[in-house]
Amino acid sequence: MKNIIFIFGTRPEIIKLAPVILEMKKFPQDYNVIICNTEQQKELSNQTLAYFGLKADINLDCMRENQSLSSVQARILTSLDEVFNKNKIDATIVQGDTMTVLCGTLTSFYHKIPVFHVEAGLRSYDIYEPFPEEVMRQMTSRVAALHFAPTEVNKAALKKENIPESNIHTVGNTVIDALFCLADDVIENSKNFFEEKNIKINDKLVLITAHRRENHGERIDRIIEAISYLAKKYSDHTFVIPVHPNPNVKNKIYEHLGRYPNIHLLAPLDYPYLVYLMKHAKLILTDSGGIQEEAPSFACPTLVMRYETERKEGIEAGVSKLVGADYEKIVSESTSILDFPKDKTRLQVKNPYGDGQAASKIEGIIKEFFSTNQS
Repeated sequence: MKNIIFIFGTRPEIIKLAPVILEMKKFPQDYNVIICNTEQQKELSNQTLAYFGLKADINLDCMRENQSLSSVQARILTSLDEVFNKNKIDATIVQGDTMTVLCGTLTSFYHKIPVFHVEAGLRSYDIYEPFPEEVMRQMTSRVAALHFAPTEVNKAALKKENIPESNIHTVGNTVIDALFCLADDVIENSKNFFEEKNIKINDKLVLITAHRRENHGERIDRIIEAISYLAKKYSDHTFVIPVHPNPNVKNKIYEHLGRYPNIHLLAPLDYPYLVYLMKHAKLILTDSGGIQEEAPSFACPTLVMRYETERKEGIEAGVSKLVGADYEKIVSESTSILDFPKDKTRLQVKNPYGDGQAASKIEGIIKEFFSTNQS
């Protein structure tokens, strides 16, 4: 039996790792699964774990208010080093490009433990877009033993960086698996939540999320200005914004958008509630990576409020468009969708990010890895 530690700290990481955790738990004779939460997003991560029926074996409580990147990195590294010293671990699984991913990778490297990287090979090739994630995922790729690439584009990026092709496996994105974990009745039951808040969910729903570090400062001001214009122009539409708890975002959004009757500002949503909104949205405005991957499953047009995206497959397939934090682009592209009925703006292409079978593929590859690398 192999001791496999899953290290994560944010809600997106859990959503994308939960299908893999659940898959590996089907084989208790092969794997002892250890779930470690750095609690980089303490409330969000624990909330999402509970939805999937999971609970962390180890909680590290590493976040402090307004801490620097250097200080949180030092804290996570120190905490994880203690975890590795106390536990026999045969492999580490991380997902994506967060500070937790980098620290989990470095700690594993220092202890000479193989790292399996889920969602490997995403690249913008601009080290400040997204910041600091682009550098974190590139550094993770230098260490990982197995690279689970969502698409052939991601695989090609890794090959270009001289990663051995035998270590790269195109499996699709596990976020699609997570969507399939949700029963239809679970999603539909989410409507009670919005009814209780008197939020109208119909064919004139606009979902907005904005939180990325590179969009703080003047960029969030321009985004807010564009949303204000759209809310006034489309007063018959409902705008729902789950507001990220980061005060750099939260304070400005509440100050400038809280006065509009058709804008609903909510605390971060439980996963099924967010999926329910994506399923019913006429338009999505986001700077999130995960939503770029999920929205095409619901045929919803998505405007990406970033200047670079590592999820270029969606842009190329026409399921999403880059608008940056550009007031004119956000307004014009939104108008081109909101001016028409919802049924006239649905996407007509399949989701380019996966088929919902990524977790089972990953488990099979890991099993093969251990069978051919017996110590």
